[in-house]
Amino acid sequence: MDTASMGAHDDVRTAPRALATEAVHAGRDDLARQGLHAPPIDLSTTYPSYDSRGEAARIDAFAATGAEPDGPPVYGRLGNPTVARFETALARLEGTEAAVAFASGMAALSAVLLVRASMGLRHVVAVRPLYGCSDHLLTAGLLGSEVTWTDPAGIAEALRPDTGLVIVESPANPTLAEVDLRAVAHACGSVPLLVDNTFATPVLQRPAGQGARLVLHSATKYLGGHGDVLAGVIACDEEFAGRLRQVRFATGGVLHPLAGYLLLRGLSTLPVRVRAASANAAELAHRLAADPRVAHVHYPRIGGAMVSFEIDGDPHEVIAAVRLITPAVSLGSVDTLIQHPASISHRIVDADDRRGAGVSDRLLRMSVGLEDVEDLWSDLDQALARPYRGAGNCATSHTEPAPADTQLPLRR
Repeated sequence: MDTASMGAHDDVRTAPRALATEAVHAGRDDLARQGLHAPPIDLSTTYPSYDSRGEAARIDAFAATGAEPDGPPVYGRLGNPTVARFETALARLEGTEAAVAFASGMAALSAVLLVRASMGLRHVVAVRPLYGCSDHLLTAGLLGSEVTWTDPAGIAEALRPDTGLVIVESPANPTLAEVDLRAVAHACGSVPLLVDNTFATPVLQRPAGQGARLVLHSATKYLGGHGDVLAGVIACDEEFAGRLRQVRFATGGVLHPLAGYLLLRGLSTLPVRVRAASANAAELAHRLAADPRVAHVHYPRIGGAMVSFEIDGDPHEVIAAVRLITPAVSLGSVDTLIQHPASISHRIVDADDRRGAGVSDRLLRMSVGLEDVEDLWSDLDQALARPYRGAGNCATSHTEPAPADTQLPLRR
């Protein structure tokens, strides 16, 4: 048997399983029956077949509905068995019928916009803040879309007959602002709601269960989890997945099989990583909230491994001073990263729009990893001291954690 050609969709579940169990087993349930333990990596770009009539029928079926072809694979741009395993697993974790993987998160979002535009629905309603490149893609109209920016309370009023999509990110990048997803989904009516769930992951929330039709992940982040894979994925119903596959086939934004393998491996430890990093982040958020050098701390109610904070001094000095923490864009890796959104991740957003969305010039965004929290705090403490060295004020460090009932000043 060609084990690589046996898709992840052949697996069968007999009863509902907990998230931690799904993370380990989803997309792998057929392996033991094949005498395998690790998922195979199928690197083929094309697949030999002596049945050209059968291939023609499978291609016709794909062209009609976008459904994954039955039988042996045909061509790498139509689908790949290793990538299909990851898609199956992510759909299980998000509680959707299907998932479609792409070469990056932006490729995934672009495919959604192209699907709606192909139906004559080019208008998008969006809530700031979003990831900076998502904001730019909408604002610049690079794919022919037109965007109306609003707050959650204004979504229903912003809808038009040609509105094809409503987009929110919760917790949002980089302020960690949260929205009531059920209320937003209700306001959308029949218009599909896309929720960027990159920061929360299905460990902390499942937007599909709260009314979202589309769930976007930059899989580069927590799903991969080790800073070594670039990918995006949309979890959705099978009908929309079919349209996404057709766009992916036509535009070529496919995910490499090795990336699919790494993502499937990353999912197996996702609950453990997110919970451990979230515990570190919550502790650092409390310490930062009690530090006189920090003006505001942003940490979401649902928790998570992201912390944003504004300082009274120069944030560039903090970036220059970290030693254990890595000064870099991206997030969701096992190591802690820090960056200045106004300079990098949200630089492409108009300055007034950026500040209006709460992304101040003194905001720092930190993706907390799995290091010992005391080592992380020691590095943060010395880095926060740098802007005040020689200033004679606010130079006292605060190394004791704040009381457990401290209320963090969250900005919505």
